Amino acid sequence: MKKKVSFLSLIACSYPNFLKKLIARYFVITLLFFLPLASFSQDTISKKLRVFVDCSNANCDMNYIKTEVNFVDYTVDHTASDVHILITQLSNGGGASQYQLIFFGYGKFSHLTDTLHYSTKPNGTDFENRDLLIKHLQFGLVPFMTKNGSLDKYMIQLKQSESENQAATSSTKDPWNYWVYRAGMNGNLNSDNVYKGFQYNGNLSATRITDKIKLTFNLNFGKTRNSFALQDSLGNETEVVVKNENYDFYHQVVKSISEHWSVGYDLDVSRSTFTNYSFRTVFKPAIEYDVFPYKSVNNKLFTIKYGIDVTDNNYIDTTVYNKMRETRIGQQLDVTLSLNQKWGTTNLSAGYHSYFGNMNLFNVSMGGGVNVRVTGGLSFNVFVFGSILRDQIYLPKGQATDQDILTRQRQLATNYTYTTFFGLSYRFGSKVNNFVNPRFNGTNMNFSF
Repeated sequence: MKKKVSFLSLIACSYPNFLKKLIARYFVITLLFFLPLASFSQDTISKKLRVFVDCSNANCDMNYIKTEVNFVDYTVDHTASDVHILITQLSNGGGASQYQLIFFGYGKFSHLTDTLHYSTKPNGTDFENRDLLIKHLQFGLVPFMTKNGSLDKYMIQLKQSESENQAATSSTKDPWNYWVYRAGMNGNLNSDNVYKGFQYNGNLSATRITDKIKLTFNLNFGKTRNSFALQDSLGNETEVVVKNENYDFYHQVVKSISEHWSVGYDLDVSRSTFTNYSFRTVFKPAIEYDVFPYKSVNNKLFTIKYGIDVTDNNYIDTTVYNKMRETRIGQQLDVTLSLNQKWGTTNLSAGYHSYFGNMNLFNVSMGGGVNVRVTGGLSFNVFVFGSILRDQIYLPKGQATDQDILTRQRQLATNYTYTTFFGLSYRFGSKVNNFVNPRFNGTNMNFSF
């Protein structure tokens, strides 16, 4: 009687080493395949909140946030998070910053949304400002942690000292009546064998900003001197000197009429050798309407402003219109749209200016920037600004020399200007990263003065 021999047993007898290697490789491949799935399953049942911190419109120290708020998982993809925190930052009247934190819930937290506001101190240090942000982040996450059922692992302490309690209940009186004063000066000096450059700038300002009125006084001044040592083919050296100076005094008053309307004026007195102004005075009364209430400025702003301007120009050199002095009346229309949402940011603006009596003297400008998070890891950003110029009435008469063109000693005639940049980025891979590793960061530090 003949035994039936299966195909596998025949191979096993003929090639035992082959089968052993095959089974071993199959086991390794299976292990490598299912280990990430097992890890993913552990992540999915984790009770830690997954948080996406969106600081595209604010100054945030993410390393500090991850270190101090370490009871959540930080995602780098908003679609993988339980909570999307949008942080925006605006300058306030006291010279500090107003922060807004919007907490958007996803998934089982989609019904939860909260907003927190706070302001930093005008002279607050980075350490104090970071701690204030951490405190508001922690308070804002409490409702989500409550719903997540993970409060049993943490303890919350709320306590105020007696002195702080008395200060909080007493009325606040500002001895400066909300006036803020600033003064500053900076300069630089550069030199080598063929070039010497010197520049200084200074500024003085006084502002008073409340919800009813905004007052601004600002003085800027500066001077630039650059010299170039040029040599011809015979070795003869010629020094080319380029000097420019500017002085500008600016004053603004804006009065709040309602949640949508404002009225005010700008006054600007200046001198600029670059733009051929010996002495220039511009007075601009205007009215502005915001489609959204001004209190929504952190999230959205859509303003339409129209004004009349009276300009008196005194020139250094005779202009292309054979003028040494002239007074013109014009009009200005500006439209601005700004949106800060969890999908990204949008800033668009358009302006039109013309002179009465000669509507051919005008300029039109348009610009904007968009930073959109299209999907999980795909982001797109673009910035474009351009203008059509038909009102360069200040240009000096005569042809610009090669020296004027190369050294930018004076403003040159042009019909348009534009600038643009754009970018597209896509990120994939790990969606959670709570680690902070500052090693070797010291070699990449940037210093600003």
